[in-house]
Formats: sequence, C-alpha cells, structure tokens
Amino acid sequence: MAKYIINADIEKSRIDKNIYGNFSEHLGRCVYEGMFVGKDSDIPNVNGMRTDVVEALREMRLPILRWPGGCFADTYHWMDGVGPQENRSKIVNVHWGFTTEDNSFGTHEFMEFCRQVGCEPYICGNLGSGTVKEMSDWVDYINNDSLSPMSELRRKNGQDSAWTVKYWGVGNENWGCGGTMRPQYYADEYKRYACYLRDYGGKPVFKIACGPYNDYYEWTEVLMSQAAPYMNGLALHYYCGSGNGTSTEFGEKEWYTNIAAAQKIDEYITLHSAIMDRYDPEKRVALFVDEWGTWYPVEPGTNPHFLYQQSTVKDALIAGTTLNIFNKHADRVQGANIAQLINVLQSVILTDGAKMVKTPTYYVFKMYADHQDATLLDSWLENSKIEYDGGTLDKLSESVSRLADGRVCVTLCNLDMNKGESISCALRGMKASSLTAEIIQAEDAHDINDFDQAEKVVARPFDGARLTADGFAVDLPARCVVKLILK
Repeated sequence: MAKYIINADIEKSRIDKNIYGNFSEHLGRCVYEGMFVGKDSDIPNVNGMRTDVVEALREMRLPILRWPGGCFADTYHWMDGVGPQENRSKIVNVHWGFTTEDNSFGTHEFMEFCRQVGCEPYICGNLGSGTVKEMSDWVDYINNDSLSPMSELRRKNGQDSAWTVKYWGVGNENWGCGGTMRPQYYADEYKRYACYLRDYGGKPVFKIACGPYNDYYEWTEVLMSQAAPYMNGLALHYYCGSGNGTSTEFGEKEWYTNIAAAQKIDEYITLHSAIMDRYDPEKRVALFVDEWGTWYPVEPGTNPHFLYQQSTVKDALIAGTTLNIFNKHADRVQGANIAQLINVLQSVILTDGAKMVKTPTYYVFKMYADHQDATLLDSWLENSKIEYDGGTLDKLSESVSRLADGRVCVTLCNLDMNKGESISCALRGMKASSLTAEIIQAEDAHDINDFDQAEKVVARPFDGARLTADGFAVDLPARCVVKLILK
C-alpha cells in the first residue's frame, strides 16, 4: 500500500484557471465543422457556432482558448478575416494540406465563439510573415474604445465596443515554422513588436513571447537574458506520442513509452523554470505551455495533413498526469493550452457532420475543473516505478488543492496498464467529515468514445475510497483517473 501525505495546512501557489485552456487552429476540421458551421447550416447553431460544441465546452468550464495557430498564425493576416464575408480574401493554407481558407471565420467570429462559451480569448499574432504595424493595428482594432482608424473600422464591421483581449502571443514557434530564427534574432524582433502593442483603456496587454520546445534551453536563456523585462509570459511547446501504430493501435510497450514521454514535461518545466528564476526570481514572467498533448500518426483513411486521431484511456491518463504536473508547478506555470480543441490531435471533442462525441480527454478536463483558481496544497506520495522495455516511469500521479469554499480536491492517476494500487493517506491540518469520488476507467485499454457508442469512457461515481481515522484510503484500479472531494 502506497503512503500518501496531504498537508492541508500548508498552502502553496494559486492554480491559475488558464492552465486548463485549449488551442484552436485553422487546421483540418478544428475550426470549420468543429467550431463553426455558418448561420445557414442545418447543424444547430447560434450565429454560426455549433450549439452542441458550445454547450459541451461550457460544461467543461473552458477558461481560455488560443487562436488562430499554431503554424497558421505566422501566415495569417487578420484583415483578410474581417468585413462582409463575400469580400474576404481566399488564401491557401500552406502549412496544413494546401487547402483553401476562405476566411469566413475571423476575428469577429472568434470573439463570438468565446462569448458563447464564456472563455477568455488568447490571440497569437503574426510575427513570422507579418509586420509590426499589422499586429499593432490588430490590438487597436480589438481593444481601442476611443477614436482611431482601426476602432472606426471595427464599428463599421458591426462591433461598437472594444472586446479588450488581454492575452496576446507575439509569434508562434519562431525557431521553426514561424521563421526558423535564432533566439538572439527573435529576442530583438520580440522587443520591437512588444514596444508597439499598446494598452488601451487602462487595461494592460499580457504579452507572451515565443518560448522553447522540449529541451531547447538556449532559447530560454537568451529570451530571459535579453527580453524578460518586456514580456509577461514565455510559451513552451511539448508533444508526446508514438511513431508506431495509431492512437488506438498499441501494446504494453507503446502504452508506457507514451506515458513516460508525457512525464518528461516535468523535467522540462523544472529546468526551464530554473533558468527563468535566475532572471526573474519574483516569478513575474509566467510560463505558458500553450501547445501540449499527444501526437500520433493519423487515423487510417483520414487526410494526413488534418492530424485527426482518436482518444483512449491512455490519453486520459496522459492528460490527467500532465495537468497534475502543471498544478505542482503553479508558481511558474500560469497558462496551458492542449492541442487541439476539436478533430485535431488530442482533442476534447470529435465531430462527424451533425454528430458530436466527447473524448476521454474531455472528461479529464471536466473532472479537474475544480482545481481552477484553487490553492495548491503541499503533498507527498510514495511512488513505485514501473519497468518496461525501454525504461522506467512513475506508477502514480497526484495533485491536491483547496477550493474557495474550503473543500479539498485530490486528483490521482494510476498509470499501470494492468495492476491496481492501494493508497493510504494521512490528512494533516484537516479533519474530513465526508468524501465523494468519481473515476475514469476503461474495461479495455483500447476503448474509445465513437459516434455509435459515445459514452464508453466517461467519468462515473466511484466507491473505492473511504475515510479513515487519520485521512482516507483508496483502491485504484488499473489505468484510471480518480477525483476525490473532501470536506
């Protein structure tokens, strides 16, 4: 039986709700069909936004949504996507299959989608192929309530008051698809752009610089040493996955390889944060993991450029483990966006025409939503190792927070594909009088939610946890995500 200690009287950082964000890109069927079907569609919609998707995301409590990319962002010119639909320019989406982008979903549509969902918009601007004036004008168009050519254009296009978007990314992956830049060059470009992203109406713009991927520590070193005073956030990207099979075709080796790769993000966050701490000991600059998740070969028979993949309980465990890691690093990680929202990579929703299904990953985000803006509590878990063909990984994952109403939320993952694990927890600084629990598990590790059987892997009530004299005990089945609420 694994020993677990929760120090309910030792409070740590606030878990920013934006850790539970998502990412949407003009890629495959994420925006078109996924988010937006147009006002004339037979699919139920409000102002062109899919009603079923909006309702599902509201239920999931989506806090923030990043758009329009991704690699697409550094080829996107926002003026193409405003004004009467019939006058909007058609372009070629050079990153994702050379498909035609008709720009029918642009700034106004994105803001309308966020309004309906009730989430914060996070816009990634074009540094790679754009200009300082273009991004500056976009901020003016969206945030300026006083008189200017851009605010007047916004009013002409049907939006009288400013939307006031707080979060702005200054380019995307500028070490790669966003311009193949050296960190020194990007640092100079970032400072030039940041200088012209003005605050309007006394509401500061939260400027997020392109950060590193994986273990590109030199990028973090250069950006923090040269540009830290000019940024509010630094973006980190990390994907885990497998080059063998698909998201649903795997054996025990692939199971553990993928989960071990997901756990690797803890090391990357720790080491990038250590660099940031040298230049920013007060932790003023947030680390935004604004692209993360699994990346497998696409489902057979689908367009290879559209990155469509299914989601199993393995992906649920990867999501749960990753979110626990983010919670544990809440002193520095203040935002994150899983890739992507719908029909692309580790999406929370899949659609097929008028049909919609929530993935196992969706249910993890819904389950973990209680952590949003809660206070991280000190905890320690005795963790055994799983040995597999290729390495070792931690068997268990956890994080704990206190909610505003005083309840304590515990999230646990058992990453073992085949074996359960019992845990005995000493709850210090609190005496719990009640406990409720829910679980995400699958009878078979390869089970999915599809359009014919949409609720095969969902969150259900769980009776495997109980209060004890000094805390609680829980019997975790194999391959499960569990949430406990104590009060």
